[in-house]
Amino acid sequence: MAEGKIKIKLVGSPICTPEKQKAIVRALGLKKMNRVVERPDRPEFRGMVNKVPHLLQIVEEG
Repeated sequence: MAEGKIKIKLVGSPICTPEKQKAIVRALGLKKMNRVVERPDRPEFRGMVNKVPHLLQIVEEG
C-alpha cells in the first residue's frame, strides 16, 4: 500500500513556547523558520501537526 506524503512548514517561532511544543517541532525535523519537510501522511504525523497548529502549516502542492 503506497502512502501519501505531506509537506509541513514551520511558520511560527517556538522560542517562547512550552518545552513539549518545542519537542514536537524538533521531532518533525524542523529547525529554522519557513523550512519545509516531507513526512508520510500517517495519523502520527497529523496528530503532531494538530498539537501545534499555531506553529506549523501543511503546504498544499499545486
